[in-house]
Amino acid sequence: MPPSRLLLLADAILILHVLFVAFVVLGLFAVYAGYFLNWQWMRNRFFRIVHLCAISYVVVQAWLGVVCPLTTWEMALRAKAGAGTYSGSFIQHWLHSLLYFTLPAWVFVVVYTLFGSLVLVSWLVVKPHKRVR
Repeated sequence: MPPSRLLLLADAILILHVLFVAFVVLGLFAVYAGYFLNWQWMRNRFFRIVHLCAISYVVVQAWLGVVCPLTTWEMALRAKAGAGTYSGSFIQHWLHSLLYFTLPAWVFVVVYTLFGSLVLVSWLVVKPHKRVR
């Protein structure tokens, strides 16, 4: 595969990764906003289960010290294309700035665990509907 296609695929994976993070983070804010604004769609059980599973996956990865498969796949594609793993296209540069931080691993374990706990607490505060609608 030509390097340009590998980089395009790597950029697509990076965008998917950012969308996943946005779903997890904004999903929690939407749940609580929905509680105060009486948005019934925030109580959709399917949405809430998917949201809880997404943050649970992140928390388990952090506790096990596993690197996200999306990050691994993206970096492998960039390396195969002969590109640096932290330089490249405009999309890559800006999305990396938003998504990746240089902090000790334990900080991420704590942050992910606390955030996951907030998502779990949201099940008690903003109860989902009993049936999937």
